[in-house]
Amino acid sequence: MGDQIETTAEAAEAEALPRCHEVHSDPDSSARLGEVPEPMQRAAKSKSPAQWAYERLILYIRNFEKQLDGEHEVAMGFAGGDTGVLRIEGMGYFDPDIVTFYGSDATGTKTQLIQHVSQLSVMLRALPKPRKDGPAQRIGFRLAQDLDGAGDTIAEKT
Repeated sequence: MGDQIETTAEAAEAEALPRCHEVHSDPDSSARLGEVPEPMQRAAKSKSPAQWAYERLILYIRNFEKQLDGEHEVAMGFAGGDTGVLRIEGMGYFDPDIVTFYGSDATGTKTQLIQHVSQLSVMLRALPKPRKDGPAQRIGFRLAQDLDGAGDTIAEKT
C-alpha cells in the first residue's frame, strides 16, 4: 500500500507549490531546467504574480546561458511587436504585477522594457558578445544569486 494519506491543508499546500515539467526530443537535453531552488519553493500564495514571473524567468535565463559558448550572451526578443531584441543587462519586478528588463538594443542604445505579467511573452536568444576581447557576460548567474534576497523591499536593501 503505497498510498499516502494527506490532510486537506497538506493537499492544498502541495497543490500551490511550484512544479516544472518538460519533455524534450533528446532525453539528455541540456535545456532542462533541473531542480527548483529552495527560495522558490514557497507556496504560490505568498508571492505576487510579478515575483513569480521574475523568479521563473531567472531560472530560464540561467539555464539558457549554460548552453551558450564563450562568444555569445543572452538576449531576448519580444513576441507580438517590433520591439526588437534586448541584450539582457538587468531585470527586476515591482509588485504586484510589473516585470522590467534593462539592457541595450542591437545598436547599443540603452533600453528598458516595463511589462505587465499578463502580457509577458519573451524569446531568449543568443547574440554574439559585443566586445571580442573580454569574457561573455552572464546575467543569469547574478540574478540567481539575488534570489536569496528576492523578497526584500527596496528600503530593506539600502
